[in-house]
Parts: sequence; structure tokens; C-alpha cells
Amino acid sequence: MKTITYNQKQIAYHQAGAGQCLMLVHGFPMDSRVWQNFITALAEHFCVLVPDLPGFGQSEMLAERHDMSLMADVLAAILKAEKISKCVFAGHSMGGYVGLAFAAAYPEMLRGLALLHSQAAADDENTREQRNQNILKVSKDKKTYLEGFVDGLFDPDFLKQNPQSAGYIKDITQSQDEKAIVAALAGMRERESHIELLTHIKAPVLFVLGKSDSRMPLVKIMAQTVLPAHGELLMLKGVGHMGFLEAPQIVQHTLQSFTERCYLT
Repeated sequence: MKTITYNQKQIAYHQAGAGQCLMLVHGFPMDSRVWQNFITALAEHFCVLVPDLPGFGQSEMLAERHDMSLMADVLAAILKAEKISKCVFAGHSMGGYVGLAFAAAYPEMLRGLALLHSQAAADDENTREQRNQNILKVSKDKKTYLEGFVDGLFDPDFLKQNPQSAGYIKDITQSQDEKAIVAALAGMRERESHIELLTHIKAPVLFVLGKSDSRMPLVKIMAQTVLPAHGELLMLKGVGHMGFLEAPQIVQHTLQSFTERCYLT
């Protein structure tokens, strides 16, 4: 892994391949390891950057609350360190929230935005309160909270047939520091709405959704897919919140072709 220094802290990331840039950003509460197979495959076509967001993986904490805008600033700093002026940004779940913050702050650096099981609305009051409850649960018993959290990420039938996938994600989530999990929950709770951004964003936007995703309400997100001037949608049957593990070949191929199209425009 490579590192940059940001606010006197170390931020870690992978860099593989050459050419036009595709950045893969993990969700909550994971790290760059979830993209392991994608790095190998996509680095044959692009310069692939895969960060550990602040506090996760091998990256150090930056604050008690990791706002989406702060994490977007960190990723912009990685791009600048690599002397990369533009990227296609693919973010999973919380990574998509960071991608929207990146699009708002650095539109000149964005060639395309892929939102994998993510969306642009801010938390409503019920969800904000649920974040607060989850912060308490993490502080009380991180292991139990994360076990339940991970089981709910997958399509039930997929989970029965592929328990090793949940085990893999459980190992990754359990390795994360409690403070980083709390900081990310607080950051998601306080994030702003980017619905308006979708209506005027110039870069193409790809939505990847799972029909069995209990974390992302399809009706709400379907309404968002028509807002960008150039919007694309991949809807996956039998897939929950983890399409890159539940349907890896389809998602990988879709990301590759989307990225290629973004650099043609």
C-alpha cells in the first residue's frame, strides 16, 4: 500500500494499473480489502486507486466525526499526490455518500460517478435517531452490533448458499476500530442532501441497485435515477446491498464499460 500525509495523519491506499483513473471507495464499516478481486481485474484497463477511508483499514483517524466532505477532501488529496486531474468515482454505500460530496466540491475532477447501493438524500429524523442508537450499540458491544449488521447486507438466498461471503465481510468489519465506526456513523448522520446536485451534475451517473437491498429503499432511489442529465441504472435480481460480491462479474463489467464511456465524452 501507499500512503499520503493528511493533517499530520497517514492515509493508506492501493494503486494499480495505468491510464485513466477509476477510484473504488468502500462502504461502512469496511476497508479497501472488499475490492480485492476488482483491483486485479480493473487494473488491466485503468489506473485504479482504492483508499482506506479515514480511520478504516490502515488509515488513521482524523476527527471524532468523519464528515463526508472531509473524506472527499482526503480522496482529492490522494488524486493530487498521484498527479491525477480527473477520475471516475465509484462508491459503495457510504462510499457513494463520499462520492456525492466529492462531486459537489471537486466537479472539475469528476468524469463519472457510480453509486453502488447508495443515494443522494440526507437522513430523515428516524434514520438520524437510528444512527444515534447504533453509536450506542457500537460503544456497548461492537462485535454483536457488527454481526447483525453484516447479516442484513445480503440477499437471504445468496447468504444461505454463500455463507463464506458474510464471513469475509464480518472479518473485515470486526477488524475496524470502534472510534472509526462511531466517527463514520456520526458523519453519515450529519451529511447534507445532494438531490439538487443530481439535477445539474455534468458527469454521467450510474446507479447500481439490488432488488433485495433492505438498506436502500428502491422507490426513493428510482426517483433519483432520472435526475441527472446522463443517468444509468443497473438493477440486480437476487442481490442485496453487496452487489460487487453477490453479482461480481456483472458489476465489474458494468463498472468497466461505464468508466470507458465516461472518458469518451
